[in-house]
Amino acid sequence: MLLCSLHTEAQRQMADTAVSRPPDPLVSGKKHFWRASAELAVAQLLPWSFNRYVRKAAFAKVSFSSIGSNLKPSSWAWDDNKFNTNQFAHPYHGNLYFSAFRSNGYTFWQSVPAAFAGSFIWETAGETHRPAPNDFLNTSLGGIALGEVTYRLANKLIDGRARGTRRQSQEILALLVNPVNGVNRIINGTWGRAGADADSSIPLATSLDAGGRRFGTRSLKGYTKGHDELYFRLRLQYGEKFEASGVPFSSFTAQVEAGAGDSAYLNTVQVNGALGTWNMKEGNFRHHLYSITMNYDFFKNSAFEYGAQSLNLKLISNWRKNSDLKIYTEIGCGAILLGAVPDKYLYYGEGRNYDYGPGISMVANAVLKYKNRVELECSYKGGRFQTVDGNKSSFILNTLTADARIRLPKNFSLAAGLGQFNLVGYYKDYDNVSERYPFLRFALGYHIE
Repeated sequence: MLLCSLHTEAQRQMADTAVSRPPDPLVSGKKHFWRASAELAVAQLLPWSFNRYVRKAAFAKVSFSSIGSNLKPSSWAWDDNKFNTNQFAHPYHGNLYFSAFRSNGYTFWQSVPAAFAGSFIWETAGETHRPAPNDFLNTSLGGIALGEVTYRLANKLIDGRARGTRRQSQEILALLVNPVNGVNRIINGTWGRAGADADSSIPLATSLDAGGRRFGTRSLKGYTKGHDELYFRLRLQYGEKFEASGVPFSSFTAQVEAGAGDSAYLNTVQVNGALGTWNMKEGNFRHHLYSITMNYDFFKNSAFEYGAQSLNLKLISNWRKNSDLKIYTEIGCGAILLGAVPDKYLYYGEGRNYDYGPGISMVANAVLKYKNRVELECSYKGGRFQTVDGNKSSFILNTLTADARIRLPKNFSLAAGLGQFNLVGYYKDYDNVSERYPFLRFALGYHIE
């Protein structure tokens, strides 16, 4: 009943503001279907050609026979790829399919089918391996989230008033963030051309931390200390979070973390994009909204790994709009469409050491800011998973973090944080598992707003 009433209220608000709300400024007036289709095909052909003629991989020797076999519903099977391949490389590839249409004049929703179509084509005709449902979902859903974020960031990086070296540097950086969009800027003749910034009115708050951290592992068998390592973290807040909008990803948060760990340099990629945000109640001092978010999570560090695609319904609140002490909160729940959870009893194939399954999620976040000088943040994320591929099992995952930050002159800050991942696994054929992964980190930060 609550979801139905929220949906009805959302429809009413959308109808009331349809005339006044401006369209997405990042949608150009002309659509280029054939160019977009050709770019999607190139995104398929380049990796296939590399696999076929450079690596000379047997799985790249596709034929009408292999395609015909893969088109049969009975051919689908979960694969054995490594965690990085399934949870990051495939979503990144899906971002190219999505961006082929997004950067050729199509809206977010009009570009969504391209991610699914590109993923399906690759699964059935890009290799001889049996098509994998995990690849299809990760490539499509992760590709949509990463594609929209990189498309918006690439456009935000370019100042239409800039000239010379500064402008060329912006164009090159934007090309690296979203290569397909950069190529289309060259084709369209907008690369380096004077003109208004398409999204100059949309704010982007950026913070970069550099410091040290340590992960540990605590299980029923005892505690294993980690080792000290360097890390870097980039955090982005795009758009007005407390502003109602029906334009997908007009507000999103993104986080990328890298470090000198012993298992991977890319440790975290998180995206939380609002598919829609609607007012619930607003007064002189408080503002409450609810939002449906699309989320992509990738964690891989020296102690722990986890990946998921999910959707959440959130209540977000600004409790003290006109005060020096700001209090922001979020609470929500939703569906984990597909999660990859570590399984200590599983290892086979290329390096598959995790179970796949859907689940439910809960999230909560609270931020206190005093005069934009002191900031305290506490976050919780939990999930309950049921394995559909892997060992017969179910999991409960809880993540709790707490961070403190003090702003210094000239946009610098000092930050410290601690937290832990807590994983409990219930197995039918093995002993249950209960493990905690505590961590501690310190950093010097720099902010651009």
